[in-house]
Amino acid sequence: MSSILYSVSTLSLPLPVMKHLKALNKYLWKYRKRLVLGIFFVIISNYFGILAPQLTGYVVDKVQDQLGLIKGLPVDAGTKTYYDPVIRWFISLFENAGIGFSRLILFCGILLLASALLRGFFMFLMRQTLIVMSRHIEFDQKNEVYRHYQELDTQFYKTHSTGDLMSRMAEDVSRVRMYVGPAIMYLCNLVTLIALSLFYMLRKDVELSLYVLSPLPILAVAIYYVNNIINRRSEQIQSQLSDLTTNAQESYSGIRVIKSFVQENAMLGFFKNNSEAYRKSAVNLAKVEAIYFPSIGLLIGLSTLITIFIGGIYQLNHKVSPGTIAEFVVYINMLSFPVSAIGWVASMIQRASASQKRLNEFLLTVPAIRNRKNAPEFTEINEIEFRNVEFTYPHTGIKAISDFNLRIRRGEKIVVVGRTGSGKSTIAQLLLRMYDPQQGVILINGNDIRDLDLGKLRENISYVPQDVFLFSDTVSNNISFSNFKTSPAEIEKAAHYAVVDKEIAGFSDGYKTMIGERGVTLSGGQKQRLSIARAISKKADVLLFDDCLSAVDARTEKMILNNLHDFLDDKTAIIVTHRVFSLSDFDRIIVLEDGMIVEEGSHQELMAMNGYYSELFLQNQESDNPSKNGAVAD
Repeated sequence: MSSILYSVSTLSLPLPVMKHLKALNKYLWKYRKRLVLGIFFVIISNYFGILAPQLTGYVVDKVQDQLGLIKGLPVDAGTKTYYDPVIRWFISLFENAGIGFSRLILFCGILLLASALLRGFFMFLMRQTLIVMSRHIEFDQKNEVYRHYQELDTQFYKTHSTGDLMSRMAEDVSRVRMYVGPAIMYLCNLVTLIALSLFYMLRKDVELSLYVLSPLPILAVAIYYVNNIINRRSEQIQSQLSDLTTNAQESYSGIRVIKSFVQENAMLGFFKNNSEAYRKSAVNLAKVEAIYFPSIGLLIGLSTLITIFIGGIYQLNHKVSPGTIAEFVVYINMLSFPVSAIGWVASMIQRASASQKRLNEFLLTVPAIRNRKNAPEFTEINEIEFRNVEFTYPHTGIKAISDFNLRIRRGEKIVVVGRTGSGKSTIAQLLLRMYDPQQGVILINGNDIRDLDLGKLRENISYVPQDVFLFSDTVSNNISFSNFKTSPAEIEKAAHYAVVDKEIAGFSDGYKTMIGERGVTLSGGQKQRLSIARAISKKADVLLFDDCLSAVDARTEKMILNNLHDFLDDKTAIIVTHRVFSLSDFDRIIVLEDGMIVEEGSHQELMAMNGYYSELFLQNQESDNPSKNGAVAD
């Protein structure tokens, strides 16, 4: 018995394996009713299964006795009292009824059939509870992972690839489901069946049982060592699968770049290398399992041979009846699948542990940007102030903002200009609280931005990012992304402000046109203007445009700014740009260089200074009018 229990206990070794899986206990507790009910069905189904060997042994002895083949060992001598109480009750009922031998055998056959049917019925209920429970847990865990992904800050996504994130949510969660479903079910089935079998085997004949169970310590040692190998290789395979997924995802997203540079063969080579590494690791793991599982079957077969050999000797010496040998053979055959499944269950647990470890790395990641508990809510933004703000990007060490001071009152129209890398976009990121400054403070209505409700903060700001992102959806749904209840009239009005309404009207299905993944069917200027229309439809207090007019021509930009003039009448606007030729209608222009404000004022004031802004303005004018530099227009 101790050898069997040891072989089962090795499923939980090494201890770090179960340490990672402890994170799933909250799900098991949530579905504890299904879990307990499932375990109950496991026990009941195995109870009806354990009746078969005893009935078989009784029938064999009865036939032997009827034929006069048992000599020196009566069928009732030391055997019938070891049967299960249910079996003893039926035997007494049959024999006391005085029915004939043939009917007795027939009734025993009917009883065997009934026990098999009942066992099958409870096995069905077992799967309906435990396997369905695992699907519920899979659903909950995927939602938890996705929810946590949504909570993680921008810094996290700068250091982790999309392919790896997708692999963890899809492949790793699926492997964890195999643990909370099939692995737990078969483990409970294994423990229950082994416990019942051992009880009746040892009760029937201790000495014969010890001989039969002698190969199992070898099985326990094999499981212990092989499981360590499976765990290491499972972690390696999961990591390589993430690399493979990342490679594929980047290839799909960048297919136009790949084709334009004629790098299809090179990218195929990268994918083949990653795929080959994954294949080799998977094959190596399959080789271990290919040796592992047949070895377990060999040890089970060895137990059967020992049963027949030792049982035959005992029977010749009149120590046991033929029915006892038959009963032990049936026990061993019943144990063959659950014991051989030790390796399979152990493999599932090891793989689930490797996957849960990878999931825990993300689930235990605490976002740097978090909402304060009991954060005060607010309904509007009346004043924004940057006070002595300094910020350095943690993943690069580049100092983007230094000693930055700026106050913006409600209704002001501010333009932030500067060369690439001057820190313009960083101001937008800090205002949206994608990052927190290392020094200084950003105040909203006089309150530290870190003390405010993060959701309310972002609800009151309409943001147009420099890197425009459109969803694979209709034009209408992309514009009304902030509020899908936006009316068609408001959507069309926003498109008009963004000077994209006429082009939408020319689409095949108008506002119902599908624009493809990331807006692949649109030009760069169309994507930027749709993004502007999305921000306008939000109707927030503050509009924050981060160099979102870079892909439109000067004429279209002028039209957009003119359209926005009335719309922005009572709103605060902050426009981040490197183009300075049409900014005369704004209240203030902030000029940045190396993360510091070098000039500030209106267009006329800055031009009169004849400084940095004036230089940028002249450079833009020359780049937009090449004919002035001696170039001849066609």
